[in-house]
Amino acid sequence: MLAGTEESPGEIELYQGRSYKSYRGMGSLGAMSKGSSDRYFQSDNAADKLVPEGIEGRVAYKGRLKEIIHQQMGGLRSCMGLTGCGTIDELRTKAEFVRISGAGIQESHVHDVTITKESPNYRLGS
Repeated sequence: MLAGTEESPGEIELYQGRSYKSYRGMGSLGAMSKGSSDRYFQSDNAADKLVPEGIEGRVAYKGRLKEIIHQQMGGLRSCMGLTGCGTIDELRTKAEFVRISGAGIQESHVHDVTITKESPNYRLGS
């Protein structure tokens, strides 16, 4: 959730007109060769003998962590209002999760509209 924020490690790169942040999981070959191999009990292995348990790639750049937390808090407040819960403890006991099908998920999202301005709390394909 926090990968891709300004504060997360990694460089910002431009790819096909969009900004991304490089991502390197601690179990990736790159991270292990730079020192995290002891976490995976492979510190005695030569670099060409490491067995990675993670990946390296890129994630969409999300901006500052402060803004991500602001959106998450807004979503939580909305959820609490929709469920009639006044506290987190009440939400834990009162909320009911309902499983919906893939078609239901698709139908519940924006469709038959071309999005012309991105919203900070809605991304296609996320």
